[in-house]
Amino acid sequence: MCKLVVLASGGGRTLANIQQHILDGKLKASIALVIVSKANIGAIERCKELQLPYLIIGPQSHPDAKLRNKLILGAIFESRADLVILAGWLQLLPIPPELDSKVLNIHPALLPSYGGKGFYGHHVHQAVKDAGDLVSGCTVHFASDEYDRGPIVLQTAVQLQVDDTTDDIASKVFAAELIAYPQAINLVLDGEYGLNA
Repeated sequence: MCKLVVLASGGGRTLANIQQHILDGKLKASIALVIVSKANIGAIERCKELQLPYLIIGPQSHPDAKLRNKLILGAIFESRADLVILAGWLQLLPIPPELDSKVLNIHPALLPSYGGKGFYGHHVHQAVKDAGDLVSGCTVHFASDEYDRGPIVLQTAVQLQVDDTTDDIASKVFAAELIAYPQAINLVLDGEYGLNA
């Protein structure tokens, strides 16, 4: 069975969704470890509820970026992860050759639009709203040494309304993410990545 390591910086909704797919038998994997970036975020509560092991490795606990990345990568290798899942992880993770095409990220827009440094969460939805776009969506891609630039595994579009608020856009996109991320993980595990939805 495939071992996942999940990296989370927020409330842990994506983590909980992936674990639910595992429990429902829709994802043939197990979460070996969760790495969280802060001590006071919802993802830790999710880990406790779901009885998942976690480590706190982030800018507050480990201010030196070089040491921090070394510890994160060390924990990933020690857990013998087959796949690393970035679930709202807000730091750029250096990807060594051994993890090439083994680190997945989900972005709340249709890349290459609204991607790159500073484009995450609310900032993305605000940019979509400001541009007057009536279509947004999410993109699951392999992480690389640049924000939001790795090869795309899967994209899902969502229809927006003119009067949608940024919160409305966020809700619609997150609903698509709940389906798209597990689908993309399955594609990668089955060796079929690169297919677009």
